[in-house]
Amino acid sequence: MGFFKPLLAKLFAKYVRKSILRWSSKPIETQYKVFKTLIDEASNTQFGRDHDFKSIKTHHDFIERVPIRDYEDLKPYVDRVVAGEADILWKGKPLYFAKTSGTTSGAKYIPLTKESMPTHVKAARNAILMYIAETGNSQFVDGKMIFLQGNPTLEEKNGVQLGRLSGIVAHYVPKYLQKNRLPSWETNCIDDWETKVEAIVEETLPEDMTVISGIPSWVQMYFEKINIKTGKKVGEVFKNFNLFIFGGVNYEPYRAKFENLIGRQVDSIELYPASEGFFAFQDQQNEKGMLLQLNSGMFYEFVEANHFFDDNPKRLTISEVKIGVNYVMIISTNAGLWAYNIGDTIAFTCTKPYRVIVSGRIKHFISAFGEHVIGKEVEQALQDATQGLEVRVSEFTVAPQINPDSGLPFHEWFIEFENPPKDILELAKKIDASMQKQNSYYHDLIFGNVLQPLKISTVKNKGFQDYMKSIGKLGGQNKIPRLSNDRKIADSLSAQKLLK
Repeated sequence: MGFFKPLLAKLFAKYVRKSILRWSSKPIETQYKVFKTLIDEASNTQFGRDHDFKSIKTHHDFIERVPIRDYEDLKPYVDRVVAGEADILWKGKPLYFAKTSGTTSGAKYIPLTKESMPTHVKAARNAILMYIAETGNSQFVDGKMIFLQGNPTLEEKNGVQLGRLSGIVAHYVPKYLQKNRLPSWETNCIDDWETKVEAIVEETLPEDMTVISGIPSWVQMYFEKINIKTGKKVGEVFKNFNLFIFGGVNYEPYRAKFENLIGRQVDSIELYPASEGFFAFQDQQNEKGMLLQLNSGMFYEFVEANHFFDDNPKRLTISEVKIGVNYVMIISTNAGLWAYNIGDTIAFTCTKPYRVIVSGRIKHFISAFGEHVIGKEVEQALQDATQGLEVRVSEFTVAPQINPDSGLPFHEWFIEFENPPKDILELAKKIDASMQKQNSYYHDLIFGNVLQPLKISTVKNKGFQDYMKSIGKLGGQNKIPRLSNDRKIADSLSAQKLLK
């Protein structure tokens, strides 16, 4: 059997690669077909009738009838779906609600339908198959794979099952992977994150782990516990571990720390999944960005982030975007989300085919002084500043300090180091230089003596974990925002005495 599975995986990978090349080489045509299908299928729903879908023929018609909405705006419709009504946002009733923690609205209930659910599973599978097709490496399919994810136990609400997306997806693991998959169902069902990670360590240590997958911050905790328990690097414990699959955050700030924990380099595949849709995955090892899923029941629109809060900002289709511009991504889907703002900002790295990076969150920025600093810039600055140094960063976040005890305001960087720099002031200078180079507004504010250069405050070991625990968000799909326009996190770190 050992020989057949890798061989079959290679054959299947070739077939999938061909089908992906077919739609990715005709992006505009592919998106038009998706758009037309979505409008036709939903024209008899409550939302479709309210927005006169039957008269929509073009993207311009759609813009005129369907405004951009976030969850709060769509909530009156979602509430009716949650109450058990059919044919509201999409035909029939959803299969599931993915429950996510909202900021202003408490829990959010994102519908998953019989049309949308397979696209989540297919994209995750295709990411691995595209890696096999490119590298020829398929031996890992015979080893054990771990997917660090949420509790797969589902509740029921008015006849519809409800749970975390990663928990729902756990029910869709293909039969041929079931025997290879860890952790066990019982361990996956543990709610307390630290207890769960301990149990995962116990289960996986005796196994031949070849693939490890999860949000980097979770996986980091898992790797650290393995290091402590065995006194060895992860790559020594799992000699055949050669593929790390991750999503949810940019891996670059974690890369040096991970390579130290593992003890060697391993291949990685970046994914861009969310409850609202599986938007993109890395399809080439040596290309920057992830292949946007244009053929997965989602129609995309893009609004330049700098103009997003204008009255009637311009909504672009895939044919109108440019490389390197920061866009807010708007989606309409076969789960019944219409011109929906997921809150992410993306930038295109390539248009043949269309590849994207996640540049941040439209709500996660610093513009206390008009500087418009985004997540991608702070991550890049830290990467630039630590290049070639023995500095390793565990986690970080940035906040404005508007009223310092003395001197001009500044950006305060809260960094938890695994391996601190010899000279923290020198590191701050390097980060600031990169920030000024990337962001002309920031440069002008420093140059014009409106801001002083940034300052670093050091967070204690495990400080960010303690902070996340204190707000009930350790593990799961939760992650530290890279930056905030206020000092809520900063003040909490200080109040809890988590700073050195």
